This record gives sequence, structure tokens and C-alpha cells, in this order.
Amino acid sequence: MRALLAPLLAAVLAAGCGPVYRRVGGDFAGPPSEMRAHLSPGALARVDHAMDGIDPERFADLHVHLLGTGEGGTGAWVHPSMQSLLHPIRRARTAVYLSAAGVAPGAEVDRRYVERLAELIRSIPGHGRYHLLAFDRVYDRDGTAVEDRTPFYTPNHWVFEVADTHPDLFVPVVSIHPYRADALRALEVSAARGARFVKWLPNVMGVDPSDAALEPYYARMASLDLVLLSHTGFETAVEHASQSFGNPLLLRRPLEAGVRVVALHAASLGRYPDLDDASRPEVLGFDLMLRMLDDPRYRGLLYAEISATTARNQPREPLRRLIARSDLHPRIVNGSDYPLPGIRVIDATGDLADEGALTETEARELREIYAYNPLLFDLLVKRTVRDPETGRSLPASVFMLPDGLAPPEAARPSPGSGDG
Repeated sequence: MRALLAPLLAAVLAAGCGPVYRRVGGDFAGPPSEMRAHLSPGALARVDHAMDGIDPERFADLHVHLLGTGEGGTGAWVHPSMQSLLHPIRRARTAVYLSAAGVAPGAEVDRRYVERLAELIRSIPGHGRYHLLAFDRVYDRDGTAVEDRTPFYTPNHWVFEVADTHPDLFVPVVSIHPYRADALRALEVSAARGARFVKWLPNVMGVDPSDAALEPYYARMASLDLVLLSHTGFETAVEHASQSFGNPLLLRRPLEAGVRVVALHAASLGRYPDLDDASRPEVLGFDLMLRMLDDPRYRGLLYAEISATTARNQPREPLRRLIARSDLHPRIVNGSDYPLPGIRVIDATGDLADEGALTETEARELREIYAYNPLLFDLLVKRTVRDPETGRSLPASVFMLPDGLAPPEAARPSPGSGDG
């Protein structure tokens, strides 16, 4: 995404005005509450049938970011350079992300972000629950927090608070850096509060998932029945420590420890060394992802998530191949990577129509929905897009949490105290 956004962000900086931010970021016509009054009949029918075949109790969006600046005592934090005039590209990128989330920089960003997100979800018929992600600080291997390399921080306690306030909308997902001195205890505290998922972004956090030193961490995760949501493939939305840590083959260590893993983005972007054959040139991360999914040792343990696979900066082949692999559909899961679907410039509906993956009418109706609800737009693009050659699309099952990832009981434990 950075390669796509950089020249546009430069234009934003030159113009220095809100309307230009909107053309790059959140180009919305109105609040989601006004959507039905303005949609064409075809677009309205798409909204009404958005959840056809999907059990709302099992619907899952596993990839929704909670972002803030610490307003109102949330404890959230962004690196000072993200809002500094001395770092214009980072500052512009932050403004675009906030625009995509439908909030403007200024006071009470944290509260307004949550209110806007809740409003988007409530306007989706039979909306289900969305997995809300924390994001831990970067830590060195000796357990020292490194704020200078931390782009943003979303504490676990804030994710729990938002989920407790809106239990019909959100599932809390904690983020616990494995090099923290208290990492094992933090896993226990989070599990006791009802967390089932742990989010990592190894490329940014500087975590090698294959590090042997992480075996106690994985053993604790397995004993607590926690699921690892780990970014795979190249990271392009924020600065990264090492793209090499997005190689899906590195996830073999947690899988072999019995940890269930959801590979976010299905490694759809980037090329990596084939760690099984050093003589080979670098191969697509997605091909390595498929190798992992086809390995019988990881059935019931490894899942692939499809956020960003319909974005303009993504190759189309991974999504087409996942659509074709009906044998893998029970292990493909949905994610939006919100607020990124709100970034207008990465809307690929026009490209998808040109490629035959959508009709022109479908693309137009989907863009109507984007103008009021980018979260619903993202869901409907994934439900509508098809293989241009076979006409096949993703089944409704992809948008429901697989039995292997569902909690053993429907009810989440009552919240307690503390922060994982």
C-alpha cells in the first residue's frame, strides 16, 4: 500500500486541505444511518441480502483495528512522528487512516472512533460480532519496551472495555509481545478475562515466529486454548522491522506446539525464500501459505484469512485460487482490516469489473454502499467477487467462524480486573 499511497500523500501535503484527504481516504456521502434513503434499488437489495446464508451468531470479521491517541484515558498511544509537521509523510498517512475511519484529527479521537465503528456495524442487517484488535508495544529480546520503534499502541484493557460496553458488537482480541518479561502471566490474565485470540504483527513487532525461545510462550498459549492471529506476507501500512518475519513457513513452530494459527492476509503480498529448499529462488508467500494449508499435520490448526485480498494494491491470483480450492473453504476466514477498507484510493471495484470479477452494475452498486458504510462495502465485495473464468465465488461458510476457532461456550466470561 505504501507504494500506492506515497505519491498521493505527497499531493495531499501540497494541497493541505480536507477535501483532498477525503479523495484519498474516507470519501463518504453521509452517515450509515442515512444509507437506505439514498441507495438505488439494486444497491438496497444488496444490503438487504448481505447476510444471506450466514448465521449471525457465527458471523466473524477477525480483523478490526482499534485506534486512538490516548484521549479520555484510554491508554492508547501513537508515535509522535505520526502527528508531527517534521514528518509530513507519516502525518499525512495518519490523517488518511483517520479519514478512512470517518473521524477528523483533534480532541476525543478515541471516543469518536468507537462511536463511528459501532454505528457502521449496527447499520448492517444481522451484523454479528467483530473481533477488535489490541496492538502491543515493540520489545527487544531482553524484554525492554522500545517506543521509538512502536508506531502505535492499543492496550488490552481498552479493547476489553469497548467489548464490555458493546458485547453484541465486539469480541476482544489481545496483543501480547512474546519478549515481554511478563508475557506468560499476561496470557493467563487475558484468558481469564475471556480473550481467545492473540494478535501479532511480526514484521513490525520484530518477532520471529520460529524463534526457539518462544516455545514456553506457545506452550502456554496451547494450554490456555488461545488462538494466534499473525500477519503474514509483506506489511505495507506502517513501517516494518523486517519483512522476512512475514514468511508463513515461520509459523510451523507454534503449529507444532499445538497452537491454532490464523494467517492474516494469507501471505497474499510479497515473495520469500523457500526455507525448505535454499537452492530455489524466492517464491510467492501465498504459494508457501498453500503448502502449509496442504500439509496434513496442520489440518485443524492452520487457517487463512482474506483481508485486503480485494484491494487495489493486491495481486488477484491468491483470491482466485482460494475461490477455486473448495477443499480449503472450511479453513478460510473473513477479515476486513478496518479502517483500511475506508481508504478510497484502494477501492478496486473498477479494476475487478474490468477483469470480469464483477459486473459494471455490481461495481456501481457497491460504490454506492461504500459512500455510507465501508465496512459493509468490504463484506459485500468479498461476497460478490467471482472467478472470471468459472463464475465461482466464496461460500457463506467463509464468513462464519469455523468450529475449530469457536469458543467452547457461547458466553464470554464476566470481565475481571487487570490488563493483559
